[in-house]
Amino acid sequence: MLARAKVNLYLHVTGKRADGYHLLDSLIVFAETGDEIAVAAADDLSLVIDGPFGAGLDAGPTNLVLRAAQGLRDLTGVKQGAAIRLTKNLPIASGIGGGSADAATTLLALINLWQVTPERALLYALAEKLGADVPVCLDGHPSFVGGIGEDIQPAGKLPPAYILLVNPLVETPTPAVFKARRGDFSPAARWDQPPKTAQELATFLVTRKNDLTAPAIIVAPVVADVLSAIAATKDCLLSRLSGSGATCFGIFADAATAEAARQQIKTRYPAWWAVAAKIAG
Repeated sequence: MLARAKVNLYLHVTGKRADGYHLLDSLIVFAETGDEIAVAAADDLSLVIDGPFGAGLDAGPTNLVLRAAQGLRDLTGVKQGAAIRLTKNLPIASGIGGGSADAATTLLALINLWQVTPERALLYALAEKLGADVPVCLDGHPSFVGGIGEDIQPAGKLPPAYILLVNPLVETPTPAVFKARRGDFSPAARWDQPPKTAQELATFLVTRKNDLTAPAIIVAPVVADVLSAIAATKDCLLSRLSGSGATCFGIFADAATAEAARQQIKTRYPAWWAVAAKIAG
């Protein structure tokens, strides 16, 4: 199963709780690219990791995939195990929800393998325990997310649009980015009706922002270069940072222009990771 990359089209920091967690308002979508999860029947739980970004990842019990699997076993009382394979195609700690999507997809794959029907509220409570982004990845639809990630509201059907994801293969740890953030909080900024075209989507997003962009650039100055490089590609409708980075994205009206932009980026910056994909509507 494809564990689709999660992209924050905008991200406003709206406040901060007494326990230190920041409150957010964000429009989250999913790209038709990502890691892959495969499961097979087995007596015990096990995890094998491969793929271009799999080297060095811990496949032990602290891995989010195995934690998700064990959590589902505990929730449902299943005695079966599963042999799980994670093919890691997304860069590590890249701001596009790789680990969260992997955990959510593992839950869905094992629900199907084990033929269980956990109560929805309990399943989403398990997802929230695994990580703030796991519930929206489990939902898998364009969504407005509030709170610390637990408040998920459908955003409606998106118009056909394509996205270019670019990462310079540097990490921007989320705690460090939030620590570097300065300035006031931003208001929530959701739409009343979804846009009808990719251009309308980009026009809507221009009046929003990612409040973590400036601090991400402080942590990793190359982020500014990535944003500029994407913005300079032909037919790019919008260039922006996703999450706390370091992945940035561009929005395009069709597959051909998105792929042409990817090739332009790779020609100029061959060491960067770059993928063009459709935005799941």
